[in-house]
Amino acid sequence: MKKSIGMIGGMGPLATADLFYKIVKNTRAQNDQEHIRIYIDNNTAISDRTAAILNAGPDPVPAMTESIRKLEACGADCLIMPCNTAHYFLPQLKKVTKLPFVSMLEVTASACAERYPGKTAGLLATTGTLESHLYDQVLQAEKVPYLLPSEENESRLMKIIYRGVKGGAAMEEVCPLMEKMLEEMLAGGVDYFILGCTELPLVFAYLPAPPPSVDPTEELAKAAVRFCGYEVQE
Repeated sequence: MKKSIGMIGGMGPLATADLFYKIVKNTRAQNDQEHIRIYIDNNTAISDRTAAILNAGPDPVPAMTESIRKLEACGADCLIMPCNTAHYFLPQLKKVTKLPFVSMLEVTASACAERYPGKTAGLLATTGTLESHLYDQVLQAEKVPYLLPSEENESRLMKIIYRGVKGGAAMEEVCPLMEKMLEEMLAGGVDYFILGCTELPLVFAYLPAPPPSVDPTEELAKAAVRFCGYEVQE
């Protein structure tokens, strides 16, 4: 029996649209009727996840729980979140629903191990994701070597994510900052990058010569397609 997807969206809106697009793109279908039924709550009332993790902002869990209730009422069979940092709150969210979550972090780590065995990943993510060590356990479980950005590059990442994509800046303005950071990390021993914030694939799409990378949004989309009993479009 085919399943439906419930997406806790709004984290942020462009990342939500990107995940929806990638689910559709990665579903093998010959017509509209062969695609997956997807319920999306673009809940922009969910407070900033990084700020909450760093103890500087309100708890996003109540608003995320509200989204879960709405998606349950719609009839979703599983839940996904287009936000890496939001997975910090996944243990709490699992306690408020019986619906299974498809973890963006786990499927990303598996993709790294399969696609780049023995190669060193450069983990690009928000300060909330980096400081909470969200990726550490899943990458270590898959025996994926990785390097973190320097303090200066972490600051650049936050500018790219918050002032750039979330702030509505033109991608052409953001790309030079991204390119400088990538060059430094490649010179420091990184072989490929984990785009560990769902805003980052949106920037990568505008780079004239993007380095090798794993896109967690793409990996989550494929995993959700398979979970729902559909075939991935290769």
